[in-house]
Amino acid sequence: MFLNTLAATALSFSIVSASVIRRGNEAPVFDQQFADPSVIEDADGTWYAFGTAGNGEHVQVAVGDGLYGDWGLLNGTDALPQPASWTTGRNTWAPDVHRMADGTYVMYYSGEVAANAAHHCIGTAVSNSPTGPYTAAEEPFACDLAAGGSIDASGFQNTDGKRYVLYKVDGNSVGHGGSCGNTVDPIVPTPIMLQEVGEDGVTKIGDAVQIFDRSSADGPLVEAPSLVLTAQGLYILFFSSGCYFEPTYNVNYATSTSITGPFTRAARPVITTGEYNLQAPGGATAVNVGNQVGIAYHANCPAGRCLHTSPTTIDGQEVKVVI
Repeated sequence: MFLNTLAATALSFSIVSASVIRRGNEAPVFDQQFADPSVIEDADGTWYAFGTAGNGEHVQVAVGDGLYGDWGLLNGTDALPQPASWTTGRNTWAPDVHRMADGTYVMYYSGEVAANAAHHCIGTAVSNSPTGPYTAAEEPFACDLAAGGSIDASGFQNTDGKRYVLYKVDGNSVGHGGSCGNTVDPIVPTPIMLQEVGEDGVTKIGDAVQIFDRSSADGPLVEAPSLVLTAQGLYILFFSSGCYFEPTYNVNYATSTSITGPFTRAARPVITTGEYNLQAPGGATAVNVGNQVGIAYHANCPAGRCLHTSPTTIDGQEVKVVI
């Protein structure tokens, strides 16, 4: 695979392991639990990754010299040391961070609901630094508990400057049993929603609209939406289907020429279990890297679910991963 390695930046953080070795092909970027990753490139060229709760932190942070380069977990850094009071303060999932035009950073995260810990809802938090600490807003961003709650928020800025947040309505959390709680009839929808927001990344503009949902081919759910726009004007909606702790989990995608769809699902996922020696790959975040699209995702590993990064190639509306 090709490398797009940016110049390393001196950092004052303590990085887990004395040395970080550039991985080969199918290996994770480091052998630590780091599920549901999101990644950003900061203004100075440093890359940051954010992961679901693990290793003693609510929101983990890793730093890299390039998406496909050397990465290390920041020891003792919790980007969200105090989740909002509506959460239990446990099981914080799928953080996603974006830099706003004023130089502040907004985090979207899935918080376990204190009033009903069977569900998660989406919260927001802000910071003046990419690594935090982030200050959580006291009201959830999206939280329809009757529909199952909401998870897996991710931000997107269109070419016209408008900002959006995508998220999953977590319908399988109110499902009727089976794989991930939702393969026993009646099957509950798990739609992907698109919410326009203001320049601050959190103020809602209008109502959220549904742009995608599961089909029978997806099993219990679709989740982990991440949207990217190519130079050719193609919107690629990456998502996962199947069940995250089963071999059915995958990195999948659908395409459209409009941000609101309709999105046409691909003939096959980008990555499935067994390919490239990966098990249960999923939870991908897509980013533009130069004139290409790269993805960060997790796959099963001895530590739990480890971080991987890969470039892709795009031919028309077909996306392939390069490992």
